[in-house]
Amino acid sequence: MLLHDKLKSYNVILASASPRRRELLRATGIEYRLAEKFECEEEYPASLPAEEVAPYLSRLKSNAYPTNLAYNDLLITADTTVVLDGDVLGKPATEAEARKMIAQLSGREHSVITGVTLRMADRERTFSSRSVVRFAALTDEQINYYVDNYHPMDKAGAYGIQEWIGYVGIESIEGSFYNVMGLPVQRLCREIEALVEELPSCYL
Repeated sequence: MLLHDKLKSYNVILASASPRRRELLRATGIEYRLAEKFECEEEYPASLPAEEVAPYLSRLKSNAYPTNLAYNDLLITADTTVVLDGDVLGKPATEAEARKMIAQLSGREHSVITGVTLRMADRERTFSSRSVVRFAALTDEQINYYVDNYHPMDKAGAYGIQEWIGYVGIESIEGSFYNVMGLPVQRLCREIEALVEELPSCYL
């Protein structure tokens, strides 16, 4: 039985404002509803290693969800970070910051880590997926064109791999392309399937 058929008796809830995550989850065939917007202070301890920030924030978002889950609810939360030289590059606050971030990534490799938390009424699991992305050396003209014409402000590291800069600027990817977009869908499906299979039959 396919995963989306196994989930027919579950209420899958995606708590994410990201249109990329919504698109990717929809493409798996899993039926879901969007959670209503809720507040979550996305802060993490300064001492936390950069590779652990994304899964930490995915759990933080999950715990901030304000509604008690029913026995057959499945809540999905996620966070994606860009890590360069051990530092987390978040979403840029200004266009100038976006240009600076992309210039830092130019001609170098960086990691993209997506943390995902799956939570039900009585159980929870968190995992993360890592992809290594290498940018070609970008000119100032290319960086300015991207920032001026696309949408870097709502993206970790100030770029979207599915946009123009991904086509002209990325030399290679090691790992999941979809992880770089914001949701490692193959790993997600595997983790959901494992979670469902360990549930007692009363959930079905």
